[in-house]
Formats: sequence, structure tokens, C-alpha cells
Amino acid sequence: MNVNEIIIAVVVLCVIAIIIGVVLSLAEKAFHIDINELEKQIRDVLPGSNCGGCGYAGCGSLAKAIADGDAPANSCPVGREPVAKAIAEIMGSELEESERSVAYVRCDGGCKNTKRSSDYYGVKSCAYVNEFANSDVTSCKYGCISFGDCVSECDYSAVKIIDGKAVVDESLCVVCGKCVKACPRDLIEFVPASAKYRVECLSHANGKQTRDVCTVGCIACRICEKNCPTGAITVLDNLAEIDYSKCTKCGICSEKCPRNIIKICAD
Repeated sequence: MNVNEIIIAVVVLCVIAIIIGVVLSLAEKAFHIDINELEKQIRDVLPGSNCGGCGYAGCGSLAKAIADGDAPANSCPVGREPVAKAIAEIMGSELEESERSVAYVRCDGGCKNTKRSSDYYGVKSCAYVNEFANSDVTSCKYGCISFGDCVSECDYSAVKIIDGKAVVDESLCVVCGKCVKACPRDLIEFVPASAKYRVECLSHANGKQTRDVCTVGCIACRICEKNCPTGAITVLDNLAEIDYSKCTKCGICSEKCPRNIIKICAD
């Protein structure tokens, strides 16, 4: 290769480099996204777990929503009050008071109270059993399967299998919602942490069917409904439900329930 060829090659490379630089510069300007300073500060405060418990895709999405005024400062269930206070300070606003929620498993079946259909040696997955081997494991089609899909999903060790049913340690629960999504029978729901009385059953079977498979399940006798002085508890589709906005924690429903399925769960 002679000198002229080398010079031409160098010039061509320089021209290509300049063209690439110009294209990248134009692309940066075209696709540049201005980061809201508030959004950045809020994102730095959030725990970064990206659990989705707030209802947004992740901490980044929540930070943007708060900065834009579309979500309150206390939207993060994982960070709880310390994070909420820090965000409120960043936003220059007063922190709104809100009732803390906890995950709660609506089943008191387990090994002691629910009949097991047979010994099961298949895949130890609640989702699998619910889909393909329901009758082989639990006689109650609404009860806890107890293979721990919810336990595996919880990043905070708040869910454990005790005596054949899932139980939530409310002191560790951050309401991220992963256990709720993991349960194929939708047994886990959020309730106010202060909700003292809770119906620990989710069976919609009639009374006889429930008695046949469980010694404690709700039989829709309506005794709780008839005795509640505030109308806070009603029986819908063979199952007692509590409206916590009306509940005064008098405890009459729990005392009257012949199946002892309305549990005292909080002080």
C-alpha cells in the first residue's frame, strides 16, 4: 500500500467517524428525556425493590407519578412511614395519614380442620395442583393447598406454612402483593392492620358441602349477620364478609359464630 492509499484510508475513516458522531448527536437530541429533579430525588429515597405493590411498574414509575402529582407520598408499601415522610419533605407537602394494610390468608383449614383427599406425590406446586390435581390433594376446592407458592414469592420471609396452611407474619409484611398474585385460589387479600375480627374462610360452597370437607368453614348460617348491630357483616354467596368501614370491633359476630371462623387477629 502506497502513501496515497494510506492517506485516502485515513480520510475515509475520519469522515465515517464524523458522520457517526453527527448521527449520535442528533439521536441524543431527538430522544433526550429531561429528568425531573423531584423525580430523581424521590427515586433515590424509594427502596428500589420494584415489587409493584404500589400499583406501578416499579420504583421509577412511582417516582414519576409522585413527582407529577398523580400519586401520594405514602404510595410505597415497602418503605412505609419513613419513606413517606422523606418523600413528603421533598415534595414540600403534608403527609396524608392512612391505615396500614397487611396480607391475610382467608383459610383456617390446614391439617387439623380440613380433610385431605389422598396422599399426594406429584409436583409440589399450588398452581400446578389447582390446575391439574385439585381433587388429589384437597377435599375443599377453596382451601389452602399449602405447597408454599406464596412463601417462595415473599422476599421478606413474611409467609410461612404452619400446620398445613399459609400464615402471614404481619410484622414483616410490606404489602408488596407478591403472595396475593402467587396464590392460585385467591386466598390472600389485603385488610386493615387494625381489623380485629376477620373471616378466616373463603368457601362459597353451601353449608352441607362445607361441613363434609372442613370442621370450621363458613356454613352461611347468617347468625353473624343477624346479630351485628351495625350491619358490618353480611353473607354473600354462602360466605360471611365484613365491611371494615362499619365494624366497631364489638366482637358479637365472633362470639355468635357456631363454627368459630370469625377470628380475633389484631388488638
